[in-house]
Amino acid sequence: METGRMHNRRQRQVLVFFVCLSMSWGSADLGPYSVVEETERGSFVANLAKDLELGLTEMATRAVRIISQGNKEHLQLNVQTGDLLLNEKLDREELCGPTEPCILHFQVLMQKPLEIFQAELRVKDINDHYPVFNEREIILKIPENSPTGTAFPLSNALDLDVGSNNIQNYTISPNFHFRVITHNRSDGRKYPELVLDKELDREEEPEISLTLTALDGGSPPRYGTTQVLIEVMDINDNAPQFQQLLYKVNIPENSPVASLVVTVSANDVDSGLYGKISYTFFQPSEDISKTLEVNPKTGEIRLRKQVDFETVLSYEVDVMATDGGGLSGKCTLLLQVVDVNDNPPKVTVSALTSPIPENTPEIVVAVFSVSDPDSGNNGKTTSSIQDDLPFLLKPSVKNFYTLVTERTLDREQRAEYNITITVTDMGTPRLKTQHNITVLVADVNDNAPAFTQTSYTLWVRENNSPALHIGTVSATDTDAGANAQVTYSLLPPPDPHLPLASLVSINPDNGHLFVLTSLDYEALRAFEFRVGAADRGSPALSSQALVRLLVEDANDNAPFVLYPLQNASAPCTELVPRAAEPGYLVTKVVAVDGDAGQNAWLSYQLLKATEPGLFGVWAHNGEVRTARLLSERDAPKQRLVVLVKDNGEPPLSASVTLHVLLVDGFSQPYLPPPEAEAAAAAPADPLTVYLVVALASVSSLFLFSVLVFVAVRLCRRGGAGSAGRCPVPEGHFPGHLVDVSGTGTLSQSYQYEVCLTGGTVTNEFKFLKPILPTVQAQDPGRNSNENPTFRNSLGFNFQ
Repeated sequence: METGRMHNRRQRQVLVFFVCLSMSWGSADLGPYSVVEETERGSFVANLAKDLELGLTEMATRAVRIISQGNKEHLQLNVQTGDLLLNEKLDREELCGPTEPCILHFQVLMQKPLEIFQAELRVKDINDHYPVFNEREIILKIPENSPTGTAFPLSNALDLDVGSNNIQNYTISPNFHFRVITHNRSDGRKYPELVLDKELDREEEPEISLTLTALDGGSPPRYGTTQVLIEVMDINDNAPQFQQLLYKVNIPENSPVASLVVTVSANDVDSGLYGKISYTFFQPSEDISKTLEVNPKTGEIRLRKQVDFETVLSYEVDVMATDGGGLSGKCTLLLQVVDVNDNPPKVTVSALTSPIPENTPEIVVAVFSVSDPDSGNNGKTTSSIQDDLPFLLKPSVKNFYTLVTERTLDREQRAEYNITITVTDMGTPRLKTQHNITVLVADVNDNAPAFTQTSYTLWVRENNSPALHIGTVSATDTDAGANAQVTYSLLPPPDPHLPLASLVSINPDNGHLFVLTSLDYEALRAFEFRVGAADRGSPALSSQALVRLLVEDANDNAPFVLYPLQNASAPCTELVPRAAEPGYLVTKVVAVDGDAGQNAWLSYQLLKATEPGLFGVWAHNGEVRTARLLSERDAPKQRLVVLVKDNGEPPLSASVTLHVLLVDGFSQPYLPPPEAEAAAAAPADPLTVYLVVALASVSSLFLFSVLVFVAVRLCRRGGAGSAGRCPVPEGHFPGHLVDVSGTGTLSQSYQYEVCLTGGTVTNEFKFLKPILPTVQAQDPGRNSNENPTFRNSLGFNFQ
């Protein structure tokens, strides 16, 4: 269980440490190590930490692993101690059969950097098997005239052990006629031959029974026995003779069953029963008996099953020809199996990293090995991957390859790669193996959020409801996961006096913009601010966009009349001489509208009048003029109501009341306004009457003095009347709507200077000129010592 946990931990760490893999390859040999077969599981083999010259901490850091060939894990590594231990009990005969030495190859793989060491484990044989004869009794028929020194081959015993533990010697039970000689075959096996030392006499001893013993070289030695029964026969003096003592045959491994291998042939010059020959395999092994068969009559040797070059390279067997008299001869068949390309290459992936981070060069993606059990060109391989992928295959040590990135990867261009590793051998026909791996590219926060627009222009109508949704900004991030999750925020405005936090807000999740308070176009027409979009990567990336918020005007301000003033304690009265011509300018209603655009376009109209048709109001400039000649029948006191209306939807309006007095050339005494008539009709005490008469007298005198002064001044400036400050009007004012814009009110308080022409009897107004309230108006042609300007109760300045 501890080994499994270490394995899982190494799997999670593998290849993360291979960034510099290609610069630090190394290979060496370890061992050889040896172990005696049948040793218990967990037994100590060697200390790899000492052999690798690594400390125990470095062993764990470099993730040392054991890679065994095949599917069996014979060894295990204790990373905590650095000991190489047996993972299972080993049976040398099962692993290697008769092959000696019995070598198990394995590799030691280290990471950070990657190093691969070739190592081998030699399994030593122990004497754990007895020699065994295939036949419990060997029967030999020997002619009685056989000369001394004649050798008779005997069946050899089989011992699964090898080396000195295999059969070393054969002995025969004591007798007077025979001895046994032990011979060696080319493959190292030993077989016995019975040698005649003393001539036989059938009449004296027709049968001889002996015990043949096979001894191995173990300590203590093990042995096996069989009985040898010798029948002394009459004379058959010619043994069969083969045409060849050695038959060498090559056969392809893909030959079908029952294919003819070779036909052996022997001759016997004897006649009759002694000349009749039958063929058999002499002491065949179990593998040969399963692989080959011989026709006893014809000597044809055929395959009983297909041969496999990768399993057995060659077969050697003796063929014995026996005549009817029991004499035999033998030859040797050496069968060489010829390799054909019948095994496709095999790919074994030792390490794989997925996903891999983008924007990182030279990443080791996989480590794999290639094997082909065929020989020669059939076992040589080439490896490749698709050409259109940003990966490279780099060969390593002994058929190991590494798959590395050719360049940095961009997840936004491609997030997944399906890589096909194709391994092809060099045989005929060529065989190939394809192994597919899927590599995912992990996202790195390398893309900042991008707004769909660099700037946004939003409109909101003034007097909006609070928390009104006015629009949405949107940004996208091509990264993935948390790196693509965008959060919106308001950035500090460049103008520190702009209370942005109290004006607008933004939903951090979806970019919805809201107006927090009701806006007033007349106070704030437009403002700009910046919004930011940041992802949730580490470190976070962000971008900005400009938002321009324009406040749309609503018709929420009624016209405001600047002149005549409506909040004065006494109403303003205009004087009109009865000799005034039609079109005479009585006064001008001045009004402003705090709105903008067409909401501030003002029009004027006469709503009520004491004498309808006597006066008219110009719709576009508010001038009140006489519409006809005045007559004595016209009432001296006229009351006009002028309506000022804007062009909004719905339109708003204001009204102003004008009081006009019809006088004869400004010399008629001042008439009281209509409001004063009611007060005059009421009874008053004598004191009040006296005070009123006195006040009226003083006022009349003062007014008369002013008029005289003005007339004198005008006469003195006579010739400058038409070219100076008071030119005679040549026509009406332009007829267009007055567009009052700006801050919504006039920038200054207005007073109007009345200029009277000197060449007319009516002395009508020529033009109105604004007078700043803080500076007394002076004639440009006069110095500061001249008389100041006088202002009458109607708000006009007279010079």
